[in-house]
Amino acid sequence: MAFSGENRDDVARWLRNFLTSHAKRADPRVEVVLEAGEAGGSYVARLRLGRALSDPLEFGHEEVAAGRGSLAWCRAAADRVRAL
Repeated sequence: MAFSGENRDDVARWLRNFLTSHAKRADPRVEVVLEAGEAGGSYVARLRLGRALSDPLEFGHEEVAAGRGSLAWCRAAADRVRAL
């Protein structure tokens, strides 16, 4: 399923919100740190709890833009967040 507004900022905002909602289910104190790579590249997300920072989770822009309409993709991404 395609979404309108698949520009980099819209996809990054969706990814941050998605990751935050799933991270906070594990612990409401968790924060998401999201860095965007080069244009058209990837996003690197880390979870922060206090001073602790998780290992990075990398997501490609095209992967997120295409996958965010897929329940299977969203479930797999949510599982990656909860595993941290």
